[in-house]
This record gives sequence, structure tokens and C-alpha cells, in this order.
Amino acid sequence: MTLVERFLKYVSFDTQSSEESTTTPSTEKQWTLARYLEQELNQLGFQDVELDSLGYLYATLPANTQRPIPTIGFIAHIDTSPDCSGQNVRPRIVRHYDGSDITLSPGIITSPRKFPELLNHLGEDLIVTDGHTLLGADDKAGIAEIVTACDYLMQHPEIQHGTVRVAFNPDEEIGMGAAHFDVAKFGCTFAYTMDGSEVGEIEYENFNAAAAKITITGCSVHPGYAKDKMLNAARIATELVGLLPEQETPEHTEAYEGFYHLTGITGNCEQATLSLIIRDHDRQKFEARKEQIRNAVYTINHKYGDQAVTLDLHDQYYNMREKIEPVQYIIDIARQAIEEAGMEPVIRAIRGGTDGAQLSFKGLPCPNLFAGGLNFHGPHEFCPVQSLEKAMQTIINIVRIAAERQ
Repeated sequence: MTLVERFLKYVSFDTQSSEESTTTPSTEKQWTLARYLEQELNQLGFQDVELDSLGYLYATLPANTQRPIPTIGFIAHIDTSPDCSGQNVRPRIVRHYDGSDITLSPGIITSPRKFPELLNHLGEDLIVTDGHTLLGADDKAGIAEIVTACDYLMQHPEIQHGTVRVAFNPDEEIGMGAAHFDVAKFGCTFAYTMDGSEVGEIEYENFNAAAAKITITGCSVHPGYAKDKMLNAARIATELVGLLPEQETPEHTEAYEGFYHLTGITGNCEQATLSLIIRDHDRQKFEARKEQIRNAVYTINHKYGDQAVTLDLHDQYYNMREKIEPVQYIIDIARQAIEEAGMEPVIRAIRGGTDGAQLSFKGLPCPNLFAGGLNFHGPHEFCPVQSLEKAMQTIINIVRIAAERQ
């Protein structure tokens, strides 16, 4: 099976995860692809293929040399985003893209005027959707690249390499991909998640992240007789949000700038709830942002009474840079691998999170590399065939270069 055939097969599985679920995996349909992959890896000749009780699939490509070479891991996630349907994905390939609008279905158009990144792929073959679902390159492109690269290495024993471990996990899109990942069982010196976007990307910085849930308890009284009695929780909620910096929100920030993001607000006079996430690449600024939330709550409680507002604030993940910098050689290997595949390495900080961040803090240094897809989580998602091929070649190069450096 070719790389493209494998990718198209994988996107035919609906593996959407769910934030509402309390199970692992969060959706039963993720098991379908996991079991298919388990069977495929066994058929291809992988060893130690194991699908555990929580939907995490591990396997080994054995070393073909006796030289001591670090065990390298490659990781991708099975699930697709809850933001857009992944059911009945109908991909097609636009050959030799010429820069014009792409009609996905009648009335549904992907245009370079809205998606200028299309123009970076003139002359290439673009895999697109029919405009009614996402494509699923996030992260079935990563799975296809890893499986195909390892299959290639098995067919080309002249390329010497150490032990390679692969893992495919559920629920990355809902922030739970690394929650039950068995780092000790994986047994790698370092690993890479193949879960980035544009060709050449290397990402080893991400946000520090926290979540806040703020509950405001009011006092409901008939508005005609409310003077000095009513405490309107919904109005106080808006007052509290107003205490946060107006320009430090996602729609006003970029690059290394952090933000406060109001993800939800519900309520009435009697009770209201605010949900926020706090993000910053800089750890000191991150801590200062959390303190700003605490100060806002203190200010409201001082004004309306100590029982008016309660705060549940907890950290979610941290910037993996502090775990990657001591082993900078794994970035150097990725740089060389990308260059030898004919690309310019692009170092970028993730304005978000990644399984690699959590894994790095669990003791497995794990930067993120490009998988080739663009416009994730929506019907205008596309993936150039040439980007899939370059990512696969990058994996092969990493394995070879790591062996050559020993």
C-alpha cells in the first residue's frame, strides 16, 4: 500500500473524540481505527504490537545493527477534532494545483483569497474534502507517514538503524492524549510527535496553560424592590471580565504574546459561571496572569462580600522548551533530517498545546514535527501529497542520522 493509499484509507474511519465523555477513549469509534492499525502493524512485520485497554497502540521496529543506538519514538493521534464532523469523509485529489478556486461541492469553495497558504503549494497535488467534513490529516497524516516510513525501512535493510518505537493514541484533540501514555513501556530515549502542519516545521515551544472556573453567587429579588438587596450574578460576571486586560485576548495577540480567553459564560441573577483559559509562553508572565485572575476575584469579593465569588484555578500543561533545551541534539537531528529531505527547517512556537509537552514533563523529550496538513478542524482542510512524502522522508532520515551519529 502506498503512502497516499494508506492515508486515504485512514481518513475513511470516523474517529471524532468528545469532550463530553468520561471514558477512554472518549468515543467508541476510535477503537475501530485502533484495531485496524493493530492488525496492519502485525501484517507488516512490526514486533511487540500491543493495543492496551485504553486504546493506546504500541509497536516496535527492531534494530538492524548491533551498535548501541538510542531508541527513538514516533507518535501520532487517532482522533479527529470535535469541532467538525469526520463521518463519511469523501476526499479527492486536485492534481497540479494552479492557484485557482477549488470547488469542493456546489456552493462550497476553498479560495486562495481566504486561504493564501494554498499558493505555497502551486503545482502540487492537493487532497481536499467535499466541503461537508474535515479531512482528518490531523493526525491521520502523521499515522500514515510513520507506518509507511517504518515499512520502507523494513524493505531497505541497507539503512542501518536502532530500535524504533511507534505509538498511536486516542483523545489528543480533547487534551487527553498523553494522560494514559505509558512512557516506561514505550522505552524511548526521545521521540517526536508527527502532528504539525506546514512542511519543515519543528516545534519545541508551546504555551504554559491553566484553566479557571469562576462561580458568582447572587441574590435574586423582585427588581421593583431590589434596592440594597439584589446581587445580580450575571452582571457581576461581566464586571469581573472587565477587570482583565481588554487587548490581551486571542483575537488581539500573536507569536509569543499570551492571553486570557473567555471560553464560556452562563448565568442569571441568582448564579453565573465564567470559564477561562490562560496562556503564555513565558513562565513568569504565565504566573502573573494567574495572579491577575486571583486579584480580579479578590476585588469583586471585597466589593460584594467574600462569599460572592469562588475560583477554581488549575494548571493544565507547561512549555516543553525547558525539557528540550538540555537535549538540543534531538532538534539538531530533526533539522538535518529536514534539510536532507530538501526543505528549510522552520522553528516555530506552538500557540497551543501538544501531547509532546505533557510527555516531555513525564520524562520523554518529545518535540513536534510537521505532518503536512493545513486548515485543520474544518471542511477547508487540505493536505498536499508532496508534504506527506516529505514528512515520511524526514522520519526515515531521522532514524538513519541518529544511527550515523553513534
